[in-house]
Amino acid sequence: MEIFLEASTWIALLTLTFLEVVLGIDNIIFISITAGKLPVESQKKATRIGLLLAMVFRILLLLGVSYLIAMKNPFFSFDFSWLKADITGQSMILFAGGIFLLYKSTKEIHHKIEGIHEEEKPAKKLASSFTKVIIQIVLIDIVFSFDSVLTAVGMTNGVKGALLIMIIAVIVSILIMMIFANPVSQFVNKHPTIQMLALSFLILIGFMLVTEGAHLSNAVIFNQHVGAIPKGYLYFAIAFSLGVEALNMKVRKNKN
Repeated sequence: MEIFLEASTWIALLTLTFLEVVLGIDNIIFISITAGKLPVESQKKATRIGLLLAMVFRILLLLGVSYLIAMKNPFFSFDFSWLKADITGQSMILFAGGIFLLYKSTKEIHHKIEGIHEEEKPAKKLASSFTKVIIQIVLIDIVFSFDSVLTAVGMTNGVKGALLIMIIAVIVSILIMMIFANPVSQFVNKHPTIQMLALSFLILIGFMLVTEGAHLSNAVIFNQHVGAIPKGYLYFAIAFSLGVEALNMKVRKNKN
């Protein structure tokens, strides 16, 4: 416990906790939209289970951090005239997670544009089953956990007691997200425009995961190397869009 007497330990812990919360916002949005398909009395339970599972996956991945680092080594390569890549475990997980996000978000947007409401469906399809929702949350938790852990490992590289610091940061960040998850969920589901905006953000995040997976596999398409999209660009776009929508909501409220 001597590491907690050093200032660098607390700086790393606070910085990593803040980063985990920021990265977890994507997870909360997805959980909120997915749990919103359940009956109201089950939404809070599904959200808590989803976040607890996210914490478990992050801790398990941290404990297997050496294995994650080894997944950088390619286990399969191909080279066509217009496409070549070295497939790694990291790239496969990020790429598959990005495709899943793109599919799920596009499907939800399609339902909303076409006016497919839950009340118009048969009773048996009125809401997604609790088990189905939890499975979807588990799948996306694994993707977000993988990305989050890789970021945490990079930030604490060379710091004494890095594993303990990362585990504490994960637990604290999940507890913070559990406190704000339900207010965020209710707000997103109450405002259709925010929900559509959130789904659009998930499409951006999915596309970012796909390009990041391609980047980690050193993919080259038509002699052009696929680069990773800086997360700062994505977060700026999200913050800017939310700011514009906040102004629109203020204008609509004043008119009413």
